[in-house]
Amino acid sequence: MKKIAMIFAGGTGQRMGAEIPKQFLKVCGKEIIIHTLELFEQNENIDEIYVACIKDWIPYLKNLINKYEVDKVTNVFAGGQTGQDSIFLCLQEAKKYNDNAVVLIHDGVRPLITQETIDNCIMGVEQFGSAITVTECFETPIMSSNGISVEKMPERKTMYTAQAPQGFYLNDIYNMHLIERKTNPNYDGIVDSCGLMFKYGFDCHMIKGNRGNIKVTTPEDFYTLLSNLNMRDYEQISILKEKEERKTLKKLKR
Repeated sequence: MKKIAMIFAGGTGQRMGAEIPKQFLKVCGKEIIIHTLELFEQNENIDEIYVACIKDWIPYLKNLINKYEVDKVTNVFAGGQTGQDSIFLCLQEAKKYNDNAVVLIHDGVRPLITQETIDNCIMGVEQFGSAITVTECFETPIMSSNGISVEKMPERKTMYTAQAPQGFYLNDIYNMHLIERKTNPNYDGIVDSCGLMFKYGFDCHMIKGNRGNIKVTTPEDFYTLLSNLNMRDYEQISILKEKEERKTLKKLKR
């Protein structure tokens, strides 16, 4: 059975305040969307990548995909009016070529997902039928319906933050979209795939993700991403340097 990554790069990035959509902003010399796509390209378990993009930016994205040789991308198409609408279009596209598949739904502006999390998400779907990437809540959670007064303070140990990817079997989530669209075509009140599946009583199994897997939405997120990518590159260089030093020591001992 195929494993398909569905990447959504349809946002206009109004909260970012940039002149171009946030997914096309460059970080460390490379567009954010390419950083994201390359992570799924490098994963041995991913067979194909589908990308939903802003219609006018599709030619630009295709040029980037060719430039960076992201060969697993098999479909680039125009996204819908909302994020959930884009997901439905992507699922609909996948249904044309697959009886069923494991699908990982991921934001194009989450370029810090680890290979381990991708693998665990796939295994979660295969074992439990779903995999919702989460991280523990480290801050004190507060509930307030008016945004002014504290109404509830849930126990922090029971609280988690949902991230991405969120994984399901293609047929399961596609069918839930069909049901939802009959009465709620605009997906009012649905913020992500987990929310849609949970609404209809689907068992959503959690897997632990990496805390640094932020979604780039604001300028502050952009600077955090820049810092995290620089730190990741530094760690990779340190690992390579350590390996070279070990090789040198072995030669000297001989």
